[in-house]
Amino acid sequence: MGVVFGGDTPVAPPGGRPGVSPASAPRQCEDSGAVHGVDMNTTAKAMPPHPQPFPVRFSVDYPDRALNRTTTAFRAFAAVPVLVVLAAVSGSTWQWSQESGSPVAAGAGGVLFFGPGLMILLRRKYPRWWFDFNLELQRFSNRVCAYLALLDDRYPSTTDHQSVHLDYDYPDARRDLNRWLPLVKWFLAAPHYVVLVVLNAVAVLAVIAAWFAILVTGRYPRTIFDFVAGVLRWNNRVTGYAFTLVTDRYPPFRLT
Repeated sequence: MGVVFGGDTPVAPPGGRPGVSPASAPRQCEDSGAVHGVDMNTTAKAMPPHPQPFPVRFSVDYPDRALNRTTTAFRAFAAVPVLVVLAAVSGSTWQWSQESGSPVAAGAGGVLFFGPGLMILLRRKYPRWWFDFNLELQRFSNRVCAYLALLDDRYPSTTDHQSVHLDYDYPDARRDLNRWLPLVKWFLAAPHYVVLVVLNAVAVLAVIAAWFAILVTGRYPRTIFDFVAGVLRWNNRVTGYAFTLVTDRYPPFRLT
């Protein structure tokens, strides 16, 4: 019996609303995670996790403007002064001396590899100032490389980052780095050396093609730009893994 009339006012049956039967009442979703018949909880679990970015991050801002044709034409000559500066801070020199009857070797220039490697191996520490030196030297080297590769027509700065961005996080040596890997990382990265020999050779040809394009149009073709920047990114990932020792994650075989 749907509705019982008592006078002029309808009386709702137990558990219902006036004039509406329980069978016709709108049904609410029992599961708060279901929308339109789709279980959002199940959907979220089915989605693959987003891969974490590689610890060594590198990018170059694309110059969406007309580049300087004059400095582009004579880039190899214009870069000589900054190449001398880069060689002065990154060229390795060794000096042997005798102190108290024991031979002592001292090294200067270039990224610090042996020092951080020994500290990670023996003390499980990565001195912060060694980390900062390697990072800033790599940044400067990449600004010079980007200038030579015509990716930017601004003269490389020794301090400002300009359009070239390189960054990696300071590692907790005890938590993030295996103390024994510095002994073999340079060898484990051997497959990358083979690939990079080919990629770097192709990148040189790509830069020559971009040189002609800039002289004619004033623009760096975006496809060539992305490829050359990707090759630099690959080089930096291998350097961060095998030589500056800032990560134990093996570098991926990709340009992006």
